[in-house]
Amino acid sequence: MNYLTPLKLDEKLKVEQVIFDLDHTLWDFETNARLSISELYDEFNLAQYGFLLEEYLPVYIRCNEYCWEKYRMNKMRKDLLRHQRFYLSLKDFGLIDRQLSKKIGKRYVEISPEKTALMPGTTEILDYLAGKYPLHIITNGFEEIQSLKLKNSGIDKFFNHVITSEKAGKRKPEPKIFQYALHKIKCSPSNAIMIGDDLESDVKAATNAGLHAIWYNHHQYAHDHSHRVIHHLSELKKYL
Repeated sequence: MNYLTPLKLDEKLKVEQVIFDLDHTLWDFETNARLSISELYDEFNLAQYGFLLEEYLPVYIRCNEYCWEKYRMNKMRKDLLRHQRFYLSLKDFGLIDRQLSKKIGKRYVEISPEKTALMPGTTEILDYLAGKYPLHIITNGFEEIQSLKLKNSGIDKFFNHVITSEKAGKRKPEPKIFQYALHKIKCSPSNAIMIGDDLESDVKAATNAGLHAIWYNHHQYAHDHSHRVIHHLSELKKYL
């Protein structure tokens, strides 16, 4: 893999365009998912099946990640992902009901984009960076959903281009989605930087496509220091 040389904390990057991931990086996916699942647990009276919300949440998160990984690898369709994550997570509790899973999946994509929790410091750092650079989004999230998330959480105003995998026809970590984005924003790879929480899909994929990258490691996972790392969005000021 081609990692960029680690920087000193006070060293600034000379770039022209700044690109963010959305889910888990700016939009607080975990908080918003928990709020949405809590509503669905009540709406569909899932308590009647004998499991608690607190028991279900971690199982759903695991199944959701599994389905998204399959989607990123082109091994699961969008329409299947939307309800398969619920089918698999409910199956863990002995509830095997494809129709119920489809109903919950449909409601989830209706209410989830209405949630507005952002990662700590999101608005502040976007306000800071917007005065210095054009800002953009590259996301594997669904076209119609991501636009609602940005609008409802009040951060759509910061971004010039929102590149979704559906629009690009490719998904991170495929290099072509970065090439598509760079063509749209009219920028060479060496003059752009990608910021995201996913080491593989955001950081390694971007650097392999020739961009600079910063890993937003808010979970503080152990790492080998071979790439730029921040733990809070405010730390971007060290580099940009």
